[in-house]
Amino acid sequence: MKTLRVGRVTSSDRASAGVYEDISGPELENCVNALFADHARTWFRKLLPDEQDQIEAALIELVDRDFCHLVITTGGTGPAPRDVTPEATRSVVQRELPGFGEILRVRSFDLVSTSILSRATAGIRGRCLIVNLPGRPTAVSECLGIIGDAIRKTLLILEKQ
Repeated sequence: MKTLRVGRVTSSDRASAGVYEDISGPELENCVNALFADHARTWFRKLLPDEQDQIEAALIELVDRDFCHLVITTGGTGPAPRDVTPEATRSVVQRELPGFGEILRVRSFDLVSTSILSRATAGIRGRCLIVNLPGRPTAVSECLGIIGDAIRKTLLILEKQ
């Protein structure tokens, strides 16, 4: 691929309402830019409340209309009733890749014991990889450090299809 098309979705009631600034989204972007420094990148950004229908619509738009190769979400992966990003992701992917969330929970547990509460997942829609990450900026960078190689390999497999 000549230019990597990347979508980022921040799911946060408070950030989307302007109560505070979205800092997880820009951190995600910095980490992905470093991970794919050897590729030109085009970014597509969404900042949404924790509403499943809005997250689903954004994911579908980023994949089906904007033709993203990779979509990464941040936020909405915990046990709170409004944390619905994994449900939104599962409803739009054609093939779930639960290993992404599983390894993040295992490898992050020694760093933050509450990582076991994460329900993050990943999956494929068309030729796009969608990955859920936690909402804390430090967790975004830690998690991308853990799964960065798997993301790159998955994108290579999808590109060959």
